[in-house]
Amino acid sequence: MKSYPALPLQPKKILVIAMRYLGDVLLTTPLLHSLRQAYPDAQLDVLVFCNTAAMLEGNPDIDRVITTPNRPAFADYRQLAGQLFRQYDLAIATQTGDRPFLYALLAAPLRVAAVPPKNSTGWWKRFFVQYWTEFDNDNTHTVLQHLKLLDLIDVPRCFALVPPQMTDTSQLMRQWPFLADDEGYAVLHPYPQWTYKQWTVDGWLDVGRFLNERGLRLVLSGGMAQEEIDYVANIQCQLPDDTVNLAGRTSLAQLAHIIARAKLYIGPDTGITHLAAATGVPVIALYGPTNPVKWAPFPFCYQENVNPFVKKGNQQVNNICFVQGAGDCVPCDLEGCDGHRLSRSACLDNMPVDSVKNFVSSILQVGGGSI
Repeated sequence: MKSYPALPLQPKKILVIAMRYLGDVLLTTPLLHSLRQAYPDAQLDVLVFCNTAAMLEGNPDIDRVITTPNRPAFADYRQLAGQLFRQYDLAIATQTGDRPFLYALLAAPLRVAAVPPKNSTGWWKRFFVQYWTEFDNDNTHTVLQHLKLLDLIDVPRCFALVPPQMTDTSQLMRQWPFLADDEGYAVLHPYPQWTYKQWTVDGWLDVGRFLNERGLRLVLSGGMAQEEIDYVANIQCQLPDDTVNLAGRTSLAQLAHIIARAKLYIGPDTGITHLAAATGVPVIALYGPTNPVKWAPFPFCYQENVNPFVKKGNQQVNNICFVQGAGDCVPCDLEGCDGHRLSRSACLDNMPVDSVKNFVSSILQVGGGSI
């Protein structure tokens, strides 16, 4: 690996800017943990969107989480600018967008950033930061992309993701008695944010019944949106009576605790699947158009500076069983067959249920939940 110079001064206050979705925020936690190990006495703050801050709940590496609306009004911009202006020694922008870049510019005299390729409209950004690495959207996993930023300032890499954490689980155990049962359970997360990442309802029902026949209780997870709650409820009513429906009823930290105790987790390309991967539970990830080299769940205890997955085919790395939709065009990296987020993806609609069942059988055969 190429050697880079260390920072000229030990930073006392660091800001990391991670303004994307839930899964993206979780994928920045190896960077945050690396910074905490390198600078144990520094103040380490993170700037995220309001609706993603829960992914950092209880994270021991962070001193403060600063939030901003996804669509801020002028007053929000003004308030945040005043809050950030020259308050930090070092700012790290993990995305190439204009807003993260400008916030980094405001926050600190010393800046590290991911920048767009030189032939793009944002090529000029590299002139306003002291350390930069070119963003690779095709051939570098997002976790490794973030860690490249630390190579620039000679901070050793830590690869482990840090899921949200809760200090007291007693109330959760009282609320959900199945957590104390000895029979074991599997968590299914059937609803991604966008339609083009959805598997079929029939597929979920088939796999759910397959798991139940093998003695596992079914636990369905889902977010707070009413559409998601309704979607999960429709699946629940067609599964065994003892199926537990958590949709809209847990925080991310609570859900992480529940998933961590499961025999296995099955989910699509969504932030909760990344969360499940970070807990160490066996994960079956159902992907269609999305490039797994870039966006597959990052395997638990993975410590290598090479991409864990290749672009094509079903694969297993550590606790991640990756199931890819069928088709020569996969992964196309497009938003569905009709080119928008609410369109279906034929590769997922035609995903063989047996591919998922085979991984389920393999997981259960090697110790009831450890790969």
